[in-house]
Amino acid sequence: MSGKQPIDALSKVLIAPLVSEKASRTGERENSVSFWVNPKASKHEIKQAVEQFFPDVKVESVRTLVKGRAFVRFGQVEGRTKKMKKAYVKLAQGTQINFAELE
Repeated sequence: MSGKQPIDALSKVLIAPLVSEKASRTGERENSVSFWVNPKASKHEIKQAVEQFFPDVKVESVRTLVKGRAFVRFGQVEGRTKKMKKAYVKLAQGTQINFAELE
């Protein structure tokens, strides 16, 4: 893959920002942000998507983890959750993403 991807292709990579206590602690400590991403997305695609959606941000590294399917039960109904992927994106020194300003 060379060059920039179209914005509609990259919009399928990032699903939503991850908002949790662990994500905020990691973000403060390591200058990173967390996202729910497409389970089929690679680290390179995640980096491209973040840098294209937020042009003033430079990504240093991307760490990913896959949350597997789990069995759940609601009363007598049993089922499974869907497979999800998280991405912890470390930003370059002096840059940040403020999601409160985007709304």
